[in-house]
Amino acid sequence: MSVIIDGSTGMTTNAGGLVNPSTNIAGINYSCRAWVNFDGTGTVAVRASGNVTDITDNGTGLYTVNFTTAISDANYSAIVSSTQTAAASGNQAIGIASDTGSYSTTAVSLRSQSSAGADTDQAYVNVAIFR
Repeated sequence: MSVIIDGSTGMTTNAGGLVNPSTNIAGINYSCRAWVNFDGTGTVAVRASGNVTDITDNGTGLYTVNFTTAISDANYSAIVSSTQTAAASGNQAIGIASDTGSYSTTAVSLRSQSSAGADTDQAYVNVAIFR
C-alpha cells in the first residue's frame, strides 16, 4: 500500500513510511547508484558494497572504485570519507583524484593525502555515488 505525501511531487511512501525509490520528485530517481566501505591499507579489501565490483590499489593513497553496472554518465556526485589508521598523525584528506582519471561511467578515482601533501593509505574509506 502506498500513501501519497504530496500529489504535486509524485513522492510516495510504502506501508513502512519509507520513500518509494521508484517514484520520486518529478518522476526522477535520485537514489544511490553505488557505494562501498573498504580497507585502504595493505592489501585493499572491500568490507561491504553495492554496485561495486572491486577496488584497484594504484599505490599509496591512490584507489579506483570500479562499478558493476556503469553509471548513465560521468556527471554524478561522489561522496567520499575516510578514517586514518591509529598510527597516522596530522590531518588527512581524501577526495576525487583529478590527475588519475577522476570520474568515468565505470569507475571513480580517489587520492588520500596528509596535510603535508604526501599520499597516505586510509584504514576506512567510504564512497557513495548519486546521480
